[in-house]
Amino acid sequence: MQSEAQFRMTPEDFKLWSVRSNDGKMVPFSAFATSKWEYGSPRLERYNGVPAMEILGEAPPGVSSGDAMNEIERLVAQLPPGFGIEWTALSFQERQAGNQTTLLYTLSLLIVFLCLAALYESWTVPTAVLMGVPLGILGTVLANTLHGMPRDVYFQVAMLTTVGLSSKNAILIGEFAKANLEQHGMGLIDATMHAVRDRLRPIIMTSLAFGLGVLPLAVAIGAGSGAQRAIGTGVVGGMLAGTVLGVFFIPLFFVTVQKLFGPKTPGSPASPAAPAEGVTSND
Repeated sequence: MQSEAQFRMTPEDFKLWSVRSNDGKMVPFSAFATSKWEYGSPRLERYNGVPAMEILGEAPPGVSSGDAMNEIERLVAQLPPGFGIEWTALSFQERQAGNQTTLLYTLSLLIVFLCLAALYESWTVPTAVLMGVPLGILGTVLANTLHGMPRDVYFQVAMLTTVGLSSKNAILIGEFAKANLEQHGMGLIDATMHAVRDRLRPIIMTSLAFGLGVLPLAVAIGAGSGAQRAIGTGVVGGMLAGTVLGVFFIPLFFVTVQKLFGPKTPGSPASPAAPAEGVTSND
């Protein structure tokens, strides 16, 4: 039951209420009840129909949100039986994304590998390209660590972006080296070195354009700058490492893979030719 609003605004309003007794007479509330002020929750929280309490928090500087969530789960595990925890909003999405990180990275590398294998009709070129990916990831991890940033979901986005950047530089070298091998008949070493010299300027130009494009994210300030700096710093670090180290190591990877698994180059020893058969004539 609920009375009209003007009759339930203060505890004194209970004096105006009456109920019918067993003998049919109206008895005021004050005859059998008392009222007083008590402090309580302004609202009752429910989550999935179960009484709940909403807790909002933030990780301290230098601590990732994932570590803070793990600490909360550890503390909740120490509560008496009957208490549980459920993540909502961004924390819920982070938990979902974190559980799919390994699958996401594996699927990304697999798609890159299969696309390159179909493009070049070869397994050796995609292998050499993907061997250069760890160089960019190394730069992303170092840049993130040196700046004391947490390895959160934004860091994972930066790593995925670096995978594409490192693959791009390796493709530029591997594509031209393969063309020199097949179309111009060069030796493996000469074809690779020629490809590096020809594609050095495009690699530097595209890397600078990409790095300068994300530089505003790395130096962002204001609202949302934490996520922007996490992505920008990781991508810039991966771009620098992937470009500087890739120019030296990607040709090495390409030559190594071609020597181990690739077809014989024109410069390699040829197999002995079979004796020619001829026809003699007495004319």
